[in-house]
Amino acid sequence: MTKTKKLALLAALTAVALTIFVAEAQIPPVVPVPGVKLGLANIVTLVTMALLGRREAGAVLVVRLILGSAFAGGFSGLMFSAAGGAAAYIVMCLLIKVFPEKLMWVVSVLAALAHNAGQLAVAVWVSGSASMLYYGTVLAAAGVITGVFTGFGAMYLTRAAKKLVKRTFRMEVFTIRS
Repeated sequence: MTKTKKLALLAALTAVALTIFVAEAQIPPVVPVPGVKLGLANIVTLVTMALLGRREAGAVLVVRLILGSAFAGGFSGLMFSAAGGAAAYIVMCLLIKVFPEKLMWVVSVLAALAHNAGQLAVAVWVSGSASMLYYGTVLAAAGVITGVFTGFGAMYLTRAAKKLVKRTFRMEVFTIRS
């Protein structure tokens, strides 16, 4: 795989993640609880990690966070997204090779829980009140539900994307246990 092909693929994945992030920001909340959303752009981060590796997924995440905040979130949105994204990314990095591809949803659920914990930590810091921690149970329940949803999406998209990337870019993809 050439650097140019890899860069083109990373740019495409970043564009998809950013588009999903901005589009999802325009959707009214599904649940009347602040901060709860599907997190569909995280599918792209997980797929990138499964296909290309941790470093590449981190690059896609950072660019999406910065540009997404510029387009749809502002500085406060960046603080919450960065804390949650960093926590989720660390969990994904630690677990992507531990679980087989058919259990990618488990990685996604644990990453969603870490994402919520990171955002909750920022909320406590910004508000100066530990009472925000009571909100954790609602966020945990939402994290499990959305994590399962995005995890299955990432699993099926990874399977399809492996074939497409091999055929289109004529390159080998990063392989996790099957």
